[in-house]
Amino acid sequence: MRLTNYYATEASKSMADIIQVTAEKIRTLQVKGARNVAIAAIEALQIHSTQTKAQTKTQFLNELREAQNIFAAARETEPLMRNVLRGIINQTQTAPNQNIQDLYEAITTTANQFLKDLESSKEKTAEIGAKRIQEGMVVFTHCHSSTVTRLLAKAKEQGKTFRVICTETRPIFQGRTTAKELIDLDIETTFIVDSAVRSYISNADLVVVGADAITSEGNVVNKIGTGNIAVLAHEARKPFYVVSELLKFDPETLNGIYEKIEQRNPNEIWNEAPPKLTVCNPAFDVTPNRYIQGLICEEGIIPPQTILEIVRRKYPWIF
Repeated sequence: MRLTNYYATEASKSMADIIQVTAEKIRTLQVKGARNVAIAAIEALQIHSTQTKAQTKTQFLNELREAQNIFAAARETEPLMRNVLRGIINQTQTAPNQNIQDLYEAITTTANQFLKDLESSKEKTAEIGAKRIQEGMVVFTHCHSSTVTRLLAKAKEQGKTFRVICTETRPIFQGRTTAKELIDLDIETTFIVDSAVRSYISNADLVVVGADAITSEGNVVNKIGTGNIAVLAHEARKPFYVVSELLKFDPETLNGIYEKIEQRNPNEIWNEAPPKLTVCNPAFDVTPNRYIQGLICEEGIIPPQTILEIVRRKYPWIF
């Protein structure tokens, strides 16, 4: 999903407005999915750069870092967005140019390369993961992941016939997006309530889910309920795969910091709850690496415990 057309209509706004408007759309889930969030932030940063009033490289970098902080505060569990913004700013910082126009061009070049790399990694990951889908299989999935959908579409393009069971994914019902996309792809799909997972997972051959973040230990942060499904898949002896680009690795977890679990507005669950009732709405949970059969990424299908070594080799600038 490219958001360029949206930003073209927003280009007349001030630089601060572009960043704040985009951050608010990310915070309120008007832009959903880690990949789409990263793309939105990248393109907003590009517009930000065209409207800068900075006179020096230092001032320009300070503006970029301020924008980076605003985006980071919009959604706590978005390492893909944080990593690509870090990469763009690092490239700008190390550029030998001091002229603001040259720096803007450096940002544009780096941002466009990241966008191409994101699309390339998605296609590579889908191609690799599609090989796990065999004729007649039943695939179980949870929430919505554009990469998981692309993986299933790729398997369909290869002529395989299979079925999918997907959850509704309360309280925002992202599973409805998955179901609609799969029906549009002419993939037979069964839609179930979240609490029916145990009743249906025994009918599946494997489970495939996306990820919002991956820790240094190879644990996976994904939509709330994913951890439960992983445990139930283990109990039912069904392989559980996570589909994710490596840039969702969170380097902050190297220092013993736990991935933050975003607490969403309780009104998403019950808009008119009794005044004295405490309503909790965590957006994500953590699936331990021991329940994960393999991490499907652009480098292949890897044991989740090897994530640190592979990211160090492929993206050393993250550290």
